[in-house]
Amino acid sequence: MNSIEKDPLQARLEITNWLVLAVCLIISALLLSAPFTYGILLGGFISIINFHWLDRDLRKIFSNLSGTAKSALLLKYYLRLAITAVVLYILISQSLVDIIGLLVGLSVVVMNIVLTAVLVFSKKNRVEEVL
Repeated sequence: MNSIEKDPLQARLEITNWLVLAVCLIISALLLSAPFTYGILLGGFISIINFHWLDRDLRKIFSNLSGTAKSALLLKYYLRLAITAVVLYILISQSLVDIIGLLVGLSVVVMNIVLTAVLVFSKKNRVEEVL
């Protein structure tokens, strides 16, 4: 199997996901309730695990392109979606976590992507202004 190297931006996103989650957890632990903090923790884990799972699946598909690649990707996507739905259902129906905290945690990857995009584009514009 041909291994596709990770883009430096992808590696940066993966590391920064954990940093964003840590910052959210620290702020929440200091200022908010325990169920809210647990919601952030579990939501962050779910979103980061899904992000890694999608990355792994896409790397496998693109390293071995065949006629069944599209159907395999869709099958894995729906499997991941179903597992995520079951986990979220259990967390919400059993009132194990605060729902707003869970939503904040689920947004960790989105917050990271937006933050990284802003930083990369602002750095790019500063370099272009110098040249």
